[in-house]
Amino acid sequence: MTQWTLGIIGGSGLYAIDGLEDRREERVETTWGAPSDVLVRGRIGDVGLVFLPRHGRGHRLTPTDVPYRANIAALKAAGVTDIVSVSACGSLQEQYAPGEFVTVDQFIDRTFAREKTFFGAGMVAHVSMAEPVCKRLSGLIADAVSAVGGKVHRGGTYLAMEGPQFSSLAESKLYRSWGCDVIGMTNMPEAKLSREAELPYATLAMVTDYDCWRAETEAVSVTNVLEIMHQNSALARRAIVELAGRLNGTPRTPSPQGIETCLDFALITSPEARDPEFLDKLQVIAGRALGS
Repeated sequence: MTQWTLGIIGGSGLYAIDGLEDRREERVETTWGAPSDVLVRGRIGDVGLVFLPRHGRGHRLTPTDVPYRANIAALKAAGVTDIVSVSACGSLQEQYAPGEFVTVDQFIDRTFAREKTFFGAGMVAHVSMAEPVCKRLSGLIADAVSAVGGKVHRGGTYLAMEGPQFSSLAESKLYRSWGCDVIGMTNMPEAKLSREAELPYATLAMVTDYDCWRAETEAVSVTNVLEIMHQNSALARRAIVELAGRLNGTPRTPSPQGIETCLDFALITSPEARDPEFLDKLQVIAGRALGS
């Protein structure tokens, strides 16, 4: 058993964490490049937190330009045990209203301009994404949202689009017909990379709008998104503090889904065919499974 160290990836509207003790900033580099910004480290009680603003402070990076591999590698190297991704999203279903939250449990990945894996020629791996989030972590953050007065929907399918433009009406209607619940631009390949890094991952999606499918509602724009986002972000920050408080004094045990050892069943390249230089690059991500 170990102590919890929560990695918090803050999306649009979430650029800081309240109540951090022993706060300090660390500028880091990884073998995958520099992350979006400095890591902000601290603790709440005996629970460590490492915060990273996904788009960089001041929102400098588009969803496509976010260095997803460097972000996950930096959090892994920092000793993070679990990742909570806080992300703004649009609603594709009537019951998910602006101002509410969804703890996503499935994804459809429609992004196309991003590096989606740490592995490649010289070391191939295929991780399972059948259950792409950590059920335990997702339940914990949902409980924390409820405790601070937020309305949270447990479970839902997140359609990840490339962006940075919002959907066309035809696209929005298509995604609804697929049964998708919310739409966003950033949780893929983040969730896939977290699984490759053997890090339990959960998404707390903040609903800011009804996308553009709802005829009686104004089509999504940055202006109306920002208004709801500010309200959601305040609740999300309180939920993170609540989550850390609930974990205080509770030793961390491995995820019931076996996420921390998932690479044991994913590495496919035979030892004699592995590229030694590439293996060195992979040490922070897969050193345990590769036998570092």
